[in-house]
Amino acid sequence: MGLLDGKVAVVTGAASGIGLACTTRFAAEGATVVAVDISGSVEGLAAAVGAVTVRADVSRPDDWLAVVEAVRSLGGVDTVYLNAGVTTPEGDITAVTDDQYRRILAVNVDGVAFGARALVPELVERGGGALVATASLAGLVAFAADPIYAMTKHAVVGLVRSLALTLVGHGITVNAVCPGLTDTPLVDGARDALAAAQFPLIAPEAVVEAVLGCILGEATGQAVVVQAGREPIPYRFSRPPGPRQAGAEGRVPPGPLAAPVDQ
Repeated sequence: MGLLDGKVAVVTGAASGIGLACTTRFAAEGATVVAVDISGSVEGLAAAVGAVTVRADVSRPDDWLAVVEAVRSLGGVDTVYLNAGVTTPEGDITAVTDDQYRRILAVNVDGVAFGARALVPELVERGGGALVATASLAGLVAFAADPIYAMTKHAVVGLVRSLALTLVGHGITVNAVCPGLTDTPLVDGARDALAAAQFPLIAPEAVVEAVLGCILGEATGQAVVVQAGREPIPYRFSRPPGPRQAGAEGRVPPGPLAAPVDQ
């Protein structure tokens, strides 16, 4: 039996890179995959791995209706992997065009938020499941090569950690995978420089292992770092300093306004 026998999984950005590796592995593990991508090449996954394909722009709310229709036709969804992403790529903030800025926000942030908004009700209807988003190491540290990309991936980490608190009662885990430089089309512009520096790229299949760990595990609200030659490891966040106003030392905001101790 496969690890995902009988499960239905949605993968965005499924036509290439990490998304393609995940689609292929999920299918091999017994899942029925709803493969989503803006590229027409996604349609080839129907014959290749038996995926149900949806050609859609994740940044367009109306396009998510077709994804919801696809999962409902399969009886529901157990796993959602929001992976689609782009870069600018531009290190100089003054050189970023309006079109570059709007596109990267639309795909990297809107695509995750709209995907979660569309499919969380389907996970709730299913009685629980797993939602995983691709962030990046650039969502945890400074990344001068593409500051706007870093901004979007920090947004994904923040959304994932916050959603985890609201969905735990529904039996839904929410996590992010945060790979370093990975062997995908997104690094094509830097590939020669990385090779000259003998810097190891992460194989997409290594990121798949981290995604599977999130799906099969019980932890939630994690940002799982993936680096070449290392096992995936949850990033350790520290608590922010609290107030020091006289009489209010050590107090925390009430209810959902407070950050949990373990996040």
